[in-house]
Amino acid sequence: MAMLRLLAALFVFVGILAGCVTALLLVILMVRFPPLLVAVLLACWIFNRLQKSARKAPW
Repeated sequence: MAMLRLLAALFVFVGILAGCVTALLLVILMVRFPPLLVAVLLACWIFNRLQKSARKAPW
């Protein structure tokens, strides 16, 4: 049982580490290529608008 917990904790750690590395690489790419920054900001804005419209929907 202890080995299973260790393995689960290892997978969680590796997953968090991979997520952090991905976020860091995305930030580096956005700084180097400004059109990517514009695309990410536009995608966030569209996603925000979609969330607001989904909350207002009567269904």
